[in-house]
Amino acid sequence: MDIVHKIGRRKTAVARIYLSEGKGNITVNKKDYKDYFPIATLQYKVQQPLMLTENLESYDIKVNVYGGGVTGQAEAIRLAITRALVSIDADHRIILKPEGLLTRDPRMVERKKFGQKKARKKFQFSKR
Repeated sequence: MDIVHKIGRRKTAVARIYLSEGKGNITVNKKDYKDYFPIATLQYKVQQPLMLTENLESYDIKVNVYGGGVTGQAEAIRLAITRALVSIDADHRIILKPEGLLTRDPRMVERKKFGQKKARKKFQFSKR
């Protein structure tokens, strides 16, 4: 098996992953993913597609991720890993689809409008 390259996005985070046969090492920006994401919930998000398909120790994953915050980055990595697993074996789709892992979350930050305090918040209205 050669290296599989996939991209995952979430909010403004972009994750490019290179998945190859290995022992289950996940490297994010040249660091171990447990050092890059010290919070357990984010580590779980990164591992989720591998755990569901029972491939936790069968692939090595190299990740380059930039933009966004830690949660957005973790979810971008999760989407990329999911896409890679589906491209390797179409049977994984049946497991991952009901979990909602194949969906690119389209929610983005709404832009601030001029004449307003924030995207939706207005300045205080004064009648006189």
